[in-house]
Amino acid sequence: MTIVSEETVHLHQAASVSQQPAGGLTPGERVVCCLAGGTLDRIPFGIGLGWRPWGETMARWQRESGLEKLNLARELGYDTGFALPRIEPGVFPLFPVQVLEEDANYRTMRDGRGITRRELKNSGNMPEFLACPVKTEADWERFKRERLDLATSGRISEDWPAFRARLAQTGEAVQVGVFPWGIFGTPRDFLGVENLLVDFCDRPELLHDMMDTLTSLWIGLWESVAAEVQIDHIHIWEDMSGRQGSLISPRMVEKFMMPCYDRIVAFARSHGVRVISVDSDGDVKQLVPIMRSHGINAFFPFEVQAGCDIERYRDQYPDLGLWGGLDKRALALGRSAIDVEVERCARMCERGRYLPMFDHLIPPDVPWADFVYAAGRIRRVCFGQSLG
Repeated sequence: MTIVSEETVHLHQAASVSQQPAGGLTPGERVVCCLAGGTLDRIPFGIGLGWRPWGETMARWQRESGLEKLNLARELGYDTGFALPRIEPGVFPLFPVQVLEEDANYRTMRDGRGITRRELKNSGNMPEFLACPVKTEADWERFKRERLDLATSGRISEDWPAFRARLAQTGEAVQVGVFPWGIFGTPRDFLGVENLLVDFCDRPELLHDMMDTLTSLWIGLWESVAAEVQIDHIHIWEDMSGRQGSLISPRMVEKFMMPCYDRIVAFARSHGVRVISVDSDGDVKQLVPIMRSHGINAFFPFEVQAGCDIERYRDQYPDLGLWGGLDKRALALGRSAIDVEVERCARMCERGRYLPMFDHLIPPDVPWADFVYAAGRIRRVCFGQSLG
């Protein structure tokens, strides 16, 4: 039996209308103007990881909605996001995936990036990293030669005529850069977090070479993309903060990372790329001013539980694209708590350069009916409709 609320029906009907061309901005123009500044016809709705559930959450929502093949974009009216061309920005060719140990609850495996990880089966929880592929300088020299060569056949597998036809039909903006690739984030995965942090002091030249190698690989790939289509958005994934702030000092951020960021920003400016975003969980107050001073103009997801207040960030940085910052925990606390986040969203949308999103994937304690309620009210804000 399918159980669909009246709110879901209204959202589904509205979605079928909102996705049709109406003589306004294309979806890509809308999201770029929203983050980078420009005249908007309305705010984009439902774009980003903060509108997506963990695996357990989706299973719950499928049960509660009665929709075995629950499609959130269709049911809730999400706007079209970014189009990512098929390129391989990291480990390629991938390592063969190997299951090393398995029982009823856990699986230990070596993944395609060469990381040995232990994960809870049938769960969206983060895995435990047990071993990483780079331990010595010799490991790194072999790894970059065998797995990070720009010239490796197959790194770019996009059918460009088909991709251009898709863009003409959908009006999407083009993004390069995606999880899990970043100047800090990727070396952390190659080395392990503890080894990485020690290496900032003990093996700085190794880290400089890792970061420079990755930056050269990405810019080389993006040059090939830019020869085919206009790039609108460069994304850099870092996840380099916790509740206490950045995992490395501002001085180290400047010394190690920002020369690579400067190269990325120079590429963006020479190719007319309007949005350059960074993703880091945790308290990012030390990172935002440094990265902004080097040309980053959008940031997400602004985790509330780590102390991030998007209204305070808007006060400090009126020209920065802010994406996220709505407390996902409120979705499990009832509709009064949800309304507080909706009101925060409305104030942020009024001030501009804000893309509404919850501050990470939606956890499994959130009822489907309350997520539908939140989505419906935020959608009204995005479309400039009364909340009454």
